[in-house]
Amino acid sequence: MTIRIAGTRARWAALLAPCLVLTACKAGKVQTVQTGPRGLGKELNYDIDDVRRSVADNKPPAVIPPVPATAVGPSPYKNVQVLTDVSVPEFNRTMVAFSQWVAPTSGPRAGCTYCHVATNLASDSIYAKVVARRMLQMVRHVNHDWRPHVGNTGITCYTCHRGSPAPHALWWDTNQNQFLRAYLDRDDIRVESVSPYPNHALNRSSVKQTDNTYALMINQSRALGVNCTFCHNSRQFSSWDESSGKRVTALYGMRMVRDLNSNFLTPLHSVFPDSTRGPLGDSPKLQCMTCHNGVYKPLYGVNMVKDYPALWGAPQWDSTDAVVHDVHGTWVYGPLTDTTGNRTVVPPPLHAPSGGAPGAQSPSGGP
Repeated sequence: MTIRIAGTRARWAALLAPCLVLTACKAGKVQTVQTGPRGLGKELNYDIDDVRRSVADNKPPAVIPPVPATAVGPSPYKNVQVLTDVSVPEFNRTMVAFSQWVAPTSGPRAGCTYCHVATNLASDSIYAKVVARRMLQMVRHVNHDWRPHVGNTGITCYTCHRGSPAPHALWWDTNQNQFLRAYLDRDDIRVESVSPYPNHALNRSSVKQTDNTYALMINQSRALGVNCTFCHNSRQFSSWDESSGKRVTALYGMRMVRDLNSNFLTPLHSVFPDSTRGPLGDSPKLQCMTCHNGVYKPLYGVNMVKDYPALWGAPQWDSTDAVVHDVHGTWVYGPLTDTTGNRTVVPPPLHAPSGGAPGAQSPSGGP
């Protein structure tokens, strides 16, 4: 059976899950959604049972009730390095949200004490607090600088953590040739030869590159719960002109993942404890599955970030190329001084995101 959904590609994507769930009782186990002209293989195939389970597993938590609008003023708390542009009530509300999204619910470090020393909230002695601070910067960076990929939907800590201290689908190095390194330092995953002969000028691709490219595409397909024609036209996989717009979105997504791994997670190597390291001693990194969890849009496109202004991000609130400093035993993120020589930069209050996507700061080269 084929479902035809009129309108743009965006409309069928938004309606996909509920349509499949509603028709599950009448259709077979596999449902097909036509996304382009017949004869070009522009269709997506979904297992009804998988979709039903996926919808149940991708429900966001209830929104914490908003607090009254209050002007941004001096904070009563010490060692606040990031949330300096929200009011104290919104700061407290955001901390409660972090606890619900990330911290364990039982055990010796449940709730706030997962990151904080109960008798000294300003202390950075627990590594999870140092990591959480940097991850907050990362979330704001994604929501502002990577809107070509996340649009106005954005992300929150819950997008990846889902109520757990460790996000799903983290990965570690196993060798220099593993395909997952395309999410870190590879810029040559595209394989397109113009000659069948081993000529370096005309055929720069090796069998190993081809294998890595295939593995990476399968990895992304599973991460989004879709087949190849979600992005590609089956008659000409390499053609951008004949691909859907989702291929461009996916391109930005891959560049975004490289940016986050290279500039946010990998620099935390000295902060993560030995218990979090991989077989080669490296710290954890993310991939597409970490956010998407097998769904074409994380949480089926639910916009959680609109309810949490502290996560929106704003121009110049922080440096996107921030570095980690250890100043007299205290971890400090970002430039030590601004252009005027002041020790701390306090940005203006945030406003909800709207309008088109700005240009993204992304690594050059490769997909």
